[in-house]
Amino acid sequence: MPPSLNLPDPVNDLGAVRTGNEVLLTWKMPKKNTDKLLLKGALPVRVCRKERSGPCVPVPGNLAFAPEAAGSFKETLPQPLAAGEPRSVSYFVELVNRNGRSAGLSNAATVLAGEAPPAVANLSANMIKAGVVLRWTPDHPGEAIRLHRKLLTPQPEGKPKAQQGPLAPPPEPVEQNLLVDAGPQTGAAPDRALDQEIHFGQVYEYRAQRIARVSPDNALELDGPFSEPVRVEAKDVFPPNVPTGLAAVATLGQASVETAIDLSWQPVTDADLAGYAVYRREGDGAWQRISTEKPVVAPGFHDAHVETGHTYHYAVTAIDQGGHESARSTETEETVPTP
Repeated sequence: MPPSLNLPDPVNDLGAVRTGNEVLLTWKMPKKNTDKLLLKGALPVRVCRKERSGPCVPVPGNLAFAPEAAGSFKETLPQPLAAGEPRSVSYFVELVNRNGRSAGLSNAATVLAGEAPPAVANLSANMIKAGVVLRWTPDHPGEAIRLHRKLLTPQPEGKPKAQQGPLAPPPEPVEQNLLVDAGPQTGAAPDRALDQEIHFGQVYEYRAQRIARVSPDNALELDGPFSEPVRVEAKDVFPPNVPTGLAAVATLGQASVETAIDLSWQPVTDADLAGYAVYRREGDGAWQRISTEKPVVAPGFHDAHVETGHTYHYAVTAIDQGGHESARSTETEETVPTP
């Protein structure tokens, strides 16, 4: 058999991402050469880029990676490619042997050249009961914003989770992206977003970047630089919703039935609800809690400490697992009839 030319297999998984004016290339080095023999030693790597039908222009750099290694290369775009209208530019890598020969270029990895969108300014994050509200200074109508969220307090590996079993929720991802598009009706630039997928007790970091999508199918994006990060601790300091629909019905004692007033209301649906507290007053007197220190679980209460001919005013609050209590509900009144 003739001797092997020892030409490395071409790279076929080249990827390219542009952030701001930097382009990051990543790929996996091959294990064998074109003769199916194992490669040995670090392999020189050449990088070139091509605009439209022009030549593939070499990109300066002295690169070499071992077989099966993860290859990467970062380039700051030259000024002509970082300015002007968005347009595609394709990158290639070429692996060469010690004689400077190769089996050809890699697959093309395409990004958009041109002026990148400006950085997002004045990003802020604030907690409300429904989640994290993020705000920033808008730039122009029709823009899209990508919010990058990082969980800074992930579940430690090897420790038992709070919930187990097949129905337990999956662990929260460490990093997630949220895309915010311009309003479909107004076309105005968005200036806020609500992240409802957070969990109380965790700490999150947010960064934002503007995105220009110019290809017909939005397959290519031109991303602006990331904003300065902002952090927020998701503390649950918010009381439950106020109970509604409070109603009172008096019962005059007869035979085995005692004189009492029965209260009922619509249940509160907060996930961390512990129960309710019931308050009562007469006339212009002060409100007094008549339920036990432990929250009432069901949306109802039986008040047997009443007298005939008296009128009582009632209100109800909701209490969560953290002990936070809502405002009092709309009050209702009931008069115990006289025999």
